[in-house]
Amino acid sequence: MGCDWCPRGCGADRAGGERGVCGAPAEMRVARAALHFWEEPPLSGERGSGAIFFTHCPLRCAYCQNAVIAHGEAGRVVTVDDVAAMMCSLARQGALNINCVTPTHYAPGVREAVRRARAAGMDVPVVWNTSGYETVSAVRDNAGVVDVYLTDFKYASASLASAYSHAPDYPRVALAALDAMVDVVGDAAYDEVDGQPRMLRGIVVRHLLLPGAVEDSLAVVRLLHERYGSRVRLSLMNQYTPVLAQAAAEGDERARRVLERFPELGRRVPDADYERVLDFADDLGVEDYFWQDGPAAEESFIPPFDLTGVEPAAAGTPAF
Repeated sequence: MGCDWCPRGCGADRAGGERGVCGAPAEMRVARAALHFWEEPPLSGERGSGAIFFTHCPLRCAYCQNAVIAHGEAGRVVTVDDVAAMMCSLARQGALNINCVTPTHYAPGVREAVRRARAAGMDVPVVWNTSGYETVSAVRDNAGVVDVYLTDFKYASASLASAYSHAPDYPRVALAALDAMVDVVGDAAYDEVDGQPRMLRGIVVRHLLLPGAVEDSLAVVRLLHERYGSRVRLSLMNQYTPVLAQAAAEGDERARRVLERFPELGRRVPDADYERVLDFADDLGVEDYFWQDGPAAEESFIPPFDLTGVEPAAAGTPAF
């Protein structure tokens, strides 16, 4: 059966050895499973989010901040029990949640891993950390498994989505997926850990400002606020890191070609552009959104994908 787990619908026979647009094999691959401290405060808190970084990606944006895993250059093949054991291990380490990073192209295996981890006693919320490029059916299949969506909304412009992500349908598809997330997950809910709120259920929508694309960012903020109001929490991000420039300087041919087409991607976002977007959100009446203070484009947001925490599970059911 051809793969249709993401909106690409490329039909690759992954079980038969084919690889589709995402580049992923049939088996799950993970590059890192560790406490991560750079998500939004109700997701990371003081203890950290239990982030499991899956290798490969259906979207593969030209400017990807995690290109080394998106292009499959890091990671190890793992089983469902391996992933369930990682989830249990992270919960034992005190993680506020289990944060499945770019899991879409492994969705059935990830869902089963969550079920097995919960059966073994893992009882923290599960976060689906996604580019936003999801099918409505996949979101609905996550019902009862996923508690929190940490989802991007990258573009309002189809032309920008086409140029940078080869996905002119991104605005339409991501909006339909977000509608489904709101319908399935419902309104946000919190408890308190270490004197700080922890998100138990809800939706955080991230928008990363891109260099030279401030007008598109304004359009994204308007669209999301007018459509959802307080049903989602916006996170307006100024952490764009021009990783392409460094990669090209180090001889990466792919990065060099991308910069030839899109030289703006080799620059940071001006502070004035970010302030303009924040002011616009305030003027619209957006309340309680996340924003980043100071120089956000730091290496700390991009962890080492060095197989930390990626260990084979012991035989049998993973133990919490």
